[in-house]
Amino acid sequence: MTQSGLGVEGIALSGTAGSHQAFVTLVTNADYAMGATALARSLRRTDTTADLVVLHTGGVESPALEPLAALGCRLVACDLLPLSESFNNRHSRANVHGAAPFTKGRKPAFHSPLDNFCKLRLWQLTDYERCIFIDADALVLRNIDRYFAYPEFSAAPNVYESLADFHRLNSGVFVARPTLETFDAMLARLDEPDAFWPRTDQTFLQTFFPDWHGLPVTMNMLQYVWFNMPALWNWASIGVLHYQYEKPWEKDHPKTAQLQPLNDLWHAFFTGENIPEIANLPNPPASSPL
Repeated sequence: MTQSGLGVEGIALSGTAGSHQAFVTLVTNADYAMGATALARSLRRTDTTADLVVLHTGGVESPALEPLAALGCRLVACDLLPLSESFNNRHSRANVHGAAPFTKGRKPAFHSPLDNFCKLRLWQLTDYERCIFIDADALVLRNIDRYFAYPEFSAAPNVYESLADFHRLNSGVFVARPTLETFDAMLARLDEPDAFWPRTDQTFLQTFFPDWHGLPVTMNMLQYVWFNMPALWNWASIGVLHYQYEKPWEKDHPKTAQLQPLNDLWHAFFTGENIPEIANLPNPPASSPL
């Protein structure tokens, strides 16, 4: 389905780039628009010199985007990727979650695995020399502009339960260099016959960039570290806090009580009211039941 006003490239850029660098996020529904609002406000508080770009699909109505425009974000309309029907069927929510069930956490009902592949449209943002992608369910807690100097492709490991996961990347934060050549090569590789990417964009990006460069784990601190690996948690070093499973705006999700301090922090950034000093935040319990 093509959105009105989009060209053959599948994106519609508005305005002009104010910087040669950009933080980029993806909004595919009203829930993630709320997440992106908190993310954008957190980025503004770091005094970044980079642009803030929001890729948004046709499922997001204009009122949900208004707070992002008010925060000075550059809004970029985009289609879902032009993928084959068989690819889309293989990567439906039922098939992806059936082949690789989530056993450690719960993805909310509004999560659609196919939407994840829209992240690849970042490589079409050739107004920018370097981009840092950040999932909309994240907060930036200190200035991280220095990571624009990191090479393509840089990402943090998917660590939230044990150090054994250091070999897998998490695509909630990554550094990239937009080029149309890379985007075209990605599309060709992505939809090869019978291709199946069990962790969607994460599996694909790790395959496409097998020699990916490691960002510090603190550049994508996954919320489950709070109760699974509390010794790893250090507020002073966290650049990006990522709410990777249950979302902080969900009411009464299964881990609400365990994650209450992190949920409260997100709500402060979302509303812009009573945002605490990070140094004054409580530390996680020394141990906590799973």
